[in-house]
Amino acid sequence: MSLLEVRGLTRSFYGVEALRGVDLDVRERTITGVIGPNGAGKTTLFNCVSGLVPPDTGSVVFAGRDITGWTPDRVTQSGLVRSFQVARGLPQLSVLENLLLYGDRQPGESLSLALLRTPSAMRREEEVRRRALAIAARLNLTRLLNNAAAELSGGQKKLLEIGRALMANPKLILLDEPVAGVNPTLTNEIGAHLRRLVAEGMTVLLIEHHMDTIARLCDPVIVLAEGRRIAEGSFAQVAADEQVQAAYMGRRRWAS
Repeated sequence: MSLLEVRGLTRSFYGVEALRGVDLDVRERTITGVIGPNGAGKTTLFNCVSGLVPPDTGSVVFAGRDITGWTPDRVTQSGLVRSFQVARGLPQLSVLENLLLYGDRQPGESLSLALLRTPSAMRREEEVRRRALAIAARLNLTRLLNNAAAELSGGQKKLLEIGRALMANPKLILLDEPVAGVNPTLTNEIGAHLRRLVAEGMTVLLIEHHMDTIARLCDPVIVLAEGRRIAEGSFAQVAADEQVQAAYMGRRRWAS
């Protein structure tokens, strides 16, 4: 069953076509990879799906609802949450504070609740705090809870990005290069976290340039080039596709 359905998505910037009729499906409880050369339209695709940028034409259907053109906050509330290649946490706040900021149904979002400190608001604050602590524990961030986000390594910042997304209680997470610039040990750890999340019922759509990570984690793999989907299948299938090799690797064969 498809959790996300994208049909005929187009988007241009100053006359340059970034997306040229992209179709794709993301099945529930999978890790689906999106790969392609620089300029293929991968991040634009994520921006349109997540509401950051409205598409020119086409549709985005998530969990049976047409969310095309929704604002990012409304998309997030529906259960579709994205991360960014460059971490968007507040660098001077602690890891715990960054996680708390992204808790859904925060009492602090309402001025009256924040000032009155009603029993229900205080209960919700405690629920959000417990969730933040549990997510930090599962991502091995507990020892860093009081550290400023700016003090984290590149890999730890990637884990915090994933934790931020998890705080919103998502059904589907869009991850933009979750292991870029990360050392091999943390790369393997992030992969293990993603597998566990999927085993627990979550769905992941990720962009990544590290082919070994794509080969190890993703099935299916979707290949974009020049704003179009040109191939889809297992990593072995797309690696053997001559059209993919021509567009992405100059006809060199990939090693799986």
